[in-house]
Amino acid sequence: MSPGPRIGSPLSRARSAVGGFGDTVRDWWAQAPRWQRWVVYLLLLLLAIAAPSPVIGSFMSPYTDWPSLLFNPIGTYILLAIGLNIVVGHAGLLDLGYVAFFAIGAYTLAYLGIKHGFTFWPTLILGMVLASVSGVILGAPTLRLRGDYLAIVTLGFGEIVRITAINTNEIGGARGLTPVPHPPNLFGVEFLLDPLPYYYLVLAMIVLAIVFSLRLERSRVGRAWTAIREDEDAAELMGVPTFKFKLLAFAIGAMVGGLAGVVWSGKVIFIAPTNFPFILSATILAAVLLGGAGNLPGVVVGAFLIAWLPERFRGFADYRILVFGAALVIMMALRPQGLLPSRRRSAEMAEHSAGSAMGAEVANPSAAPVEVRK
Repeated sequence: MSPGPRIGSPLSRARSAVGGFGDTVRDWWAQAPRWQRWVVYLLLLLLAIAAPSPVIGSFMSPYTDWPSLLFNPIGTYILLAIGLNIVVGHAGLLDLGYVAFFAIGAYTLAYLGIKHGFTFWPTLILGMVLASVSGVILGAPTLRLRGDYLAIVTLGFGEIVRITAINTNEIGGARGLTPVPHPPNLFGVEFLLDPLPYYYLVLAMIVLAIVFSLRLERSRVGRAWTAIREDEDAAELMGVPTFKFKLLAFAIGAMVGGLAGVVWSGKVIFIAPTNFPFILSATILAAVLLGGAGNLPGVVVGAFLIAWLPERFRGFADYRILVFGAALVIMMALRPQGLLPSRRRSAEMAEHSAGSAMGAEVANPSAAPVEVRK
């Protein structure tokens, strides 16, 4: 067997160069006083508010309308990634059917608004509740499973929701539903086809979701999720009710997905089952892993890149997806733990790499020949 990669190999040096800056920023942030953090929060919020400026858009999106791109897919992907990060990053549960909760939120607004005349804001709450209940319905019989088995079940749930929508005429069937009602005027702002008000609406929802997620992460619930992710058996032996907390993670993650579905459907006017394919779940999962699962700033950055890069490469025409895929491969090769991973995630990856290297060394039959005597 050939020896593993040397520490001084070009790939290792490239990983160190790419990861050095991110680790420096992360360590500074961990030790920064509270006032510096609030200054950074304020600057980032001001940057997000000023983001639709044509000056920024001329560079960031020369081929696409920049405010429309900020709302969808960028804003929508970030909101979905925050919700999926609760399930995957905090609790360590692999969910491949997350698009189902997004669809439930979208269909809640479309059905109740068109068929029963519900307005946007009450339906927003109902969509979040229905998505959360769906997360409980999915999790209650399946969260005894782990790993690949749980992933297969969640994948099946996502497909069940999509196929049910195709075959249910009451919610439009394969034809879909239209016109989905817009949000009512808010502070004199009209929500019609202008993407700018919708961007600020989804920005407000992202800020609320970030605050909510951070509060959860630093609470008793967040510590229980961390214990479950690290070693579920050990957590259960220490008295953590693992099933209850895993079910809570599914419910809260689903609630954020339903929120994103309601906000998104209020803008697009028309929804159909084809809007909710499996590839959307895989894309949001890729955003969480690319940014650094379990680390909220990294997840936001990963979702932004996943949504923005294909549009930035639109000038490559048919080759833009190839360029986008190559960029993702390079990023993950140079930074397998994510662009901005948490300290715990970095330690896990380092320990895994060290263990693999030691295993390869021991398993190499040519490393230590043994003489057999008769």
